[in-house]
Amino acid sequence: MTARIERPLSPHMQAYRWSLTMALSIVHRLTGITLYFGTLLLAWWLIAVAAGPSAYANVQAFTGSWIGRLMLFGYTWSLMHHMLSGVRHFIWDLGYGFTAAERESMTWAALIGGVVLTVLLWIVAFTLGGAR
Repeated sequence: MTARIERPLSPHMQAYRWSLTMALSIVHRLTGITLYFGTLLLAWWLIAVAAGPSAYANVQAFTGSWIGRLMLFGYTWSLMHHMLSGVRHFIWDLGYGFTAAERESMTWAALIGGVVLTVLLWIVAFTLGGAR
């Protein structure tokens, strides 16, 4: 029988105190996954446009329903949040923004900016006639 070798344990999420930066890094990954599924909705819409008026009407009926609009709103927020968090990660990749204050401010900017951009985009869409 072989002797068990004691190896050092890798740090795990339970070893760290949770922070907003840690939570939003995880949310960034989750929004990336969400974007894959939302892109299926976009592909369905594009295929329906090419397929003709009845197929397009079916997609429009779905996206005009409350569940469809909720999914579109979530997709929009995922896109905006993922984009801003991607910028945050890019800044870190360049070697900037590692002080505690910079990390916190960029994290809050990504969080608030994603919500604000989503709401503004939906206001513009409804203003230009997207609510028909």
